[in-house]
Amino acid sequence: MADFWQSSGYHLLRKRADGRLVVTDDFLRFYYSRPELAPVAESCAAERALHASLMQDPRRNVAGAEIDAVADPDARENYRVMMRFRGRLLAAETLEAFYFDLFREDVAVPPAFIHHTAQVILRSILDGSEDGLEARAAELFFRKQRVSINDGAIMLADDETVEMHASTGGFGNLGRLLKEGRAAPRAVELDILDEASAGRYFERDERHDTVLSINHGRPGCLALARVLERWIAHFHGVRASVKPVREIPDEEWTWHIGLDAEATALLNEIYSGGEVGEERMKRVIGLFRVDFRDSIVMRPEMAGAPVFLGLAAAPDGTLRMKPQNLLLNLPLAQRA
Repeated sequence: MADFWQSSGYHLLRKRADGRLVVTDDFLRFYYSRPELAPVAESCAAERALHASLMQDPRRNVAGAEIDAVADPDARENYRVMMRFRGRLLAAETLEAFYFDLFREDVAVPPAFIHHTAQVILRSILDGSEDGLEARAAELFFRKQRVSINDGAIMLADDETVEMHASTGGFGNLGRLLKEGRAAPRAVELDILDEASAGRYFERDERHDTVLSINHGRPGCLALARVLERWIAHFHGVRASVKPVREIPDEEWTWHIGLDAEATALLNEIYSGGEVGEERMKRVIGLFRVDFRDSIVMRPEMAGAPVFLGLAAAPDGTLRMKPQNLLLNLPLAQRA
């Protein structure tokens, strides 16, 4: 069985019989060990004492005066943010309930924490999967992608990895020194993941250095469709079939959901009869059709009708997927 994303802290959570995840003390310690909170050489005695006490008793109440006593203003703010985050985590019955409520109630949580929560939930959803394409496709849910369209081929690479290679040639600080010294670092090629090489993903899952092709009907596109199915099933408890499509037929277009900000704006504009230019239309990189196996789970007026999903690159050529749109915007009779 493939194990992946070990640094996510997934193994520190408790999984209930229904598949939902429960926060543990060790998972809280995992957060306290993040760079934002872990003491450094310059940390004052009050900061060190606060951190040590939380590592010993992760759920203990923290008085405002304890945070105020921390000398570094950034550290003080980080602890305030963490305590608010912890409060929401512990108030929710499960990690999934916490994640859902973030968007239902518009709770202010650092984006990095939101993306990490999505990653951990996806790690649970994909537990037992041996398909590296599915794991790579799942990265779209929590990591920004760089979109490349060449000769019709739609390729997605991790935006942070692309930035690193562009600035350092993949050599980190050494690459920066080489660049500043006008020595060109060696170019690093990112490997395209396909069916034959999918298993290799698990050898490098934390490196985020593989490229996913999501052209219509390609293995990467189909893998993304399967992950979308599992995401919907996990949160809503309903079975749905997600299939890629080339276009949305006018006669069937009654409900759509953009999976990112650009797709949402674009689909809304087309649906309302607006004119969308050819260049902007080229930014559409994926369309999917969702059919629910049992029409009774849908709103009566939508029973039996398909739901269409869209993905589109932003003007800067990136993709930041918003998986929460599938939590809030599906036309279901009731949400699990």
